[in-house]
Amino acid sequence: MKVILTEKVKTLGNVGEIVNVSAGYARNYLIPNSFAVVADESNKKQQAHNEKMLANKIAAEKDAAKAVASKLEGLKLELIKKVGANGKLFGSVTTNELSLELAKSDLEVEKRTLTLETPIKTAGTFTVKAKFFSDVEANFTVEVKMDPKQAEEMKKKAEEAAAAKAAEAAKKAADAENAVEGEEKKELTEEEKLKEEANKILRSY
Repeated sequence: MKVILTEKVKTLGNVGEIVNVSAGYARNYLIPNSFAVVADESNKKQQAHNEKMLANKIAAEKDAAKAVASKLEGLKLELIKKVGANGKLFGSVTTNELSLELAKSDLEVEKRTLTLETPIKTAGTFTVKAKFFSDVEANFTVEVKMDPKQAEEMKKKAEEAAAAKAAEAAKKAADAENAVEGEEKKELTEEEKLKEEANKILRSY
């Protein structure tokens, strides 16, 4: 069902917007609370009249949106996440999560206003657009970094693996060297035996 909002409804829209909602939601909540009217031809004419009457309210909401947009424009939001071995995050960063993160900085930005240029599923830098009204929007960036503790653990494991590999290589090299020395000693021993045999023969004359 299409309704015209006569008040700003969080997660739904701004004053004067025509939105699609379920019939039950409209009849049981929006219309009885004077948050909306049915979007038929007669109400559209009425809404044009209402918009003039609500001009100050709409202007105030736009001014508030512009104030948030100005703070949001160019903002860099940093998120610390755990990253898998393949470089991907465990899950993805959603618009709801971004909305909650912005709220920590006293920036009220509903998730419905946020649009991701590309899904945030890996570490890196991403651009997000916030559209409050058709003529009020802002762009900000989200930088996703690996959890420092995880990065330290991965570095430690990599160093341990490298050390183990180096130790294994050193052991193989030492074993090979010992084997060569063993062969040389064996050959020398055979040579000594021959000399001893020759000396015996010479002494017998």
